[in-house]
Amino acid sequence: MDIHNKRILITGSSKGIGKALAERFAKEGAQVALVARSADTIEALAKTLGGKAYPADLTNLDDVTALIERVEADGPIDILINNAGISYCNWAPHHSAQDIEAIFRTNLLAPVHLCNQLIPRMLARGGGHIVNMSSLAAVLTPPGLVHYGASKAGLSHYTAGLRQDLRDLPIGLTLVQIGSVDTDLDDETRAYPPFKEFLGDKPPSDRTDMSVLIDGIVEAIRHNKRHVRYPKAIAFLPAIVEIPRRLSEAMFKKIKLNPL
Repeated sequence: MDIHNKRILITGSSKGIGKALAERFAKEGAQVALVARSADTIEALAKTLGGKAYPADLTNLDDVTALIERVEADGPIDILINNAGISYCNWAPHHSAQDIEAIFRTNLLAPVHLCNQLIPRMLARGGGHIVNMSSLAAVLTPPGLVHYGASKAGLSHYTAGLRQDLRDLPIGLTLVQIGSVDTDLDDETRAYPPFKEFLGDKPPSDRTDMSVLIDGIVEAIRHNKRHVRYPKAIAFLPAIVEIPRRLSEAMFKKIKLNPL
């Protein structure tokens, strides 16, 4: 897919990976639609990038179910990037019911709802591309990230299942599975006392450079790649988990689907 002049919806675009993606896509000549809770931040960024801001709380079902209609009132979405994520890194029993709800609503349920709303529209227009941002915490089990990892594992498996349901249809699907990147979320994890003690005072050496990640995502959209995995040294781990999913694609290939 050529990114130039495409309209791209990015959730969690006020900072970190979402902001970096928005800046890169705008540089590539795309129109960016920015979603985050912080209205002032994304409105200022949208003004700088020539895009448009759509403040929304992805833990609020009303906001989520109205979002695609709201954004498409200003033009069709060609590419959806489900980037928003929260972890609240902590010992699992210290998470309140509200914390757990927020993690699963933001990391898993919001992407599912947005895909479900947008896919029929994309198909009616002839196609599109969806990027779901998962994590190596969906494969590994780092301390303090029990609920975050479970939500991202759900997103990874959802993407694989969605790929099966959309086979032979003109919608590209990219699953991004990443470890440590220089973001506030990663800083939060590293500040968690068990992690802090484990890592010591050494500067982070395992972080994937933001520009490398952004390049990888852009190229995945351009060339319809199924996966973006960093760091490369342990990219084989999510690849192993993918084996039974690929086997199921072969097993169920002959099942006729009626998507429309």
